[in-house]
Amino acid sequence: MHNHNHSHSNNSASKRIGWAFFLNVVFTIIEFIGGWLTNSTAIMADALHDLGDSLSIGTAWGLNKLSDKEANTTFSYGYKRFSLLGALINGIVLTIGSIWILFEAIPRLSAPEMPQVEGMLMLSIFGIAVNGFAAYKLSEGSSLNERILNWHLLEDVLGWVAVLIVSIVLMFKPWAILDPILSIGFTLFILFNVVRNLKETLLLFLQGTPDTTQMVKVRKVLMSNADVADIHHFHIWSLDGEHSVMTAHVVLKQDVSISQLRTLKDEFRHDLGEFDFVHTTIEIEFASEDCRDK
Repeated sequence: MHNHNHSHSNNSASKRIGWAFFLNVVFTIIEFIGGWLTNSTAIMADALHDLGDSLSIGTAWGLNKLSDKEANTTFSYGYKRFSLLGALINGIVLTIGSIWILFEAIPRLSAPEMPQVEGMLMLSIFGIAVNGFAAYKLSEGSSLNERILNWHLLEDVLGWVAVLIVSIVLMFKPWAILDPILSIGFTLFILFNVVRNLKETLLLFLQGTPDTTQMVKVRKVLMSNADVADIHHFHIWSLDGEHSVMTAHVVLKQDVSISQLRTLKDEFRHDLGEFDFVHTTIEIEFASEDCRDK
């Protein structure tokens, strides 16, 4: 039985994520222009941060819409794996942008240039308002996408609070070096998170085991069955970092009847329920049977 409330909830989530995406894209463009006009590398660095968030939100928005589509002959596991492609594109864009910001900011440590402070102050207030409103809109939702993106937006608010504080300080003290220091700090923070996410994304792209601890637990659960002698061709991989798939060949200690086989399948279904796999495939081999995949 299909629950139609799920579709309504998904549409509401898409609308909220769409609003956040629109606000971030428009504001990111304003930021890049403002950073250039105010001669502030800190604002340019935060614009890069917002660009990354815009890409993340846009990817999440598209995937939220794609998630309603049924699996087909081309994408038999559905469309969830597209999020990995989005994460890879985001990581490459942010890495290139971060390197560019560092090339701009590091030389200014030895020859700092005073930014246009009043412009910095106005943009920081605007940034807190826009990102705060977008975070408020997403806080109304309960989906995983919305909760994760809300944290990104709250990080943006804190970043703009830092720009606000620096701009106020610069109004009273001409410490121009604060601007490149802040931009380098922002950029290193971005790079740290990008490298961490890229590492995880590449692991999932190459179909590495997403959680080795979980794999040990699953093997232990299967081997705990009194009828199981051995397990091989045992694989767990993730579609998108959240939804995992498991396959295994299970060797029985002795031949069993059809009714015993049904009972055994029910036991596996029950025992593996705690792991919440989106797909499980278990091939059962009898004791005297040769594995066809050897």
